[in-house]
Amino acid sequence: MSLNIPRLALLVAVAAIARPAAQTTTPSPITAEADRLAAAVQPKVVTWRRDLHQHPELGNREVRTAGIVAEHLRALGYEVRTNVAHTGVVGTLRGGKPGKVVALRADMDALPVAEEVDLPFASKARATWNGQEVGVMHACGHDNHVAILMGVAEVLAGLKDRLPGTVTLLFQPAEEGAPPGEEGGAELMIKEGAFDNPRPDAVFGLHVFPFPVGTINYRVGGAMASTDDLHIVVRGSQTHGAMPWRGVDPIVVASQVVLGLQTIVSRQIDVTLTPSIVTVGLIRGGVRSNIIPDHVEMAGTIRTFDEGTRDELHRRVRRTAESIAAAAGASAEVTITRGYPVTYNDPALTQRMLPSLERAAGTGRVVAVPPTTTAEDFSYFARQAPGLFLFLGVTPTDTDPGKAAPNHSPRFFADEGALPVGVRALTYLALDFLAQP
Repeated sequence: MSLNIPRLALLVAVAAIARPAAQTTTPSPITAEADRLAAAVQPKVVTWRRDLHQHPELGNREVRTAGIVAEHLRALGYEVRTNVAHTGVVGTLRGGKPGKVVALRADMDALPVAEEVDLPFASKARATWNGQEVGVMHACGHDNHVAILMGVAEVLAGLKDRLPGTVTLLFQPAEEGAPPGEEGGAELMIKEGAFDNPRPDAVFGLHVFPFPVGTINYRVGGAMASTDDLHIVVRGSQTHGAMPWRGVDPIVVASQVVLGLQTIVSRQIDVTLTPSIVTVGLIRGGVRSNIIPDHVEMAGTIRTFDEGTRDELHRRVRRTAESIAAAAGASAEVTITRGYPVTYNDPALTQRMLPSLERAAGTGRVVAVPPTTTAEDFSYFARQAPGLFLFLGVTPTDTDPGKAAPNHSPRFFADEGALPVGVRALTYLALDFLAQP
């Protein structure tokens, strides 16, 4: 994932206006002990993060990572399930007192990216992806997520007897997508019962992002976009390039379709409701300059922040492509493959937990930010229970976040100063949620 932040200073300045009023959340009475345990585990969190960064694994192949996680959870007394959605790990900690169930999630997979950051623990790993040998790097920062949640696991285990309820830890594979031909990720974890027995009453997660280090950034409602793959085949009639009237030119029709698709967002969807994007990123057709081909292939992506708008976009994309093609005597075959849903932060849950986040990050360091058109499969978990997904800032203080290398870049860098904030944030969210009536 990546997010351009050229106006970050302006966003921070208006955060007090953009942020909704928070409801009061009484801190859990064991917060002080949680703070002590979180401070004690911090050196381990750094060590875990560096080890995981140096040994990244691609989606559905996180065997070493999953083994480290499972061994750690078992040693802490968690009930542990392994091989969930291939390599996922689910840990359950049942507190000493009855209460609700809260789930915390961390994704484990790395990306087929060769690292360019000069670190003593930089990744030198290689693997095969889509038939090619590639470098492997935690270019999206999931190593931080795993280390943070391992730290939270240790803190909560130390509070088990006083814990009013149950905590489920979800260490998820393949957030970046499963290898071609395979299932994976959050959706498959749910299919395989990760949210069953016990069923969570709320789910929380975070993601490192190029915001100022140690800040917590959030969005009420649609925080991250849905993502759908668009594939269109425009079929015409092949002919000599010098006699276009003898056939139907699919290249011209495809060009008209591209332009027509842009009017859906700009002229057919109420732009005051939600941002939306229809992008064509591939056009392929023809083999020679003087031959009009019989078909053109197009591919792209559709993004929005509202499920109703998502369905409407799909309908209008089909209608636009098919109608433009028919008007020219061609045809258009439109295939839309649904990807991740909108990552939706439950408004009531978000507002209720803001004081917990303020305690974790510090006054003035919890910031309401605009939505991002990147996507996350945490969205599947948040469809099963009220969810809250946060962005943890990892850009060093001497770096302009707007110029920092984004997620998925070979130069992506996460300042470890954010790790204690991440541990406190997920710990407080779990404890304070369970402490509420």
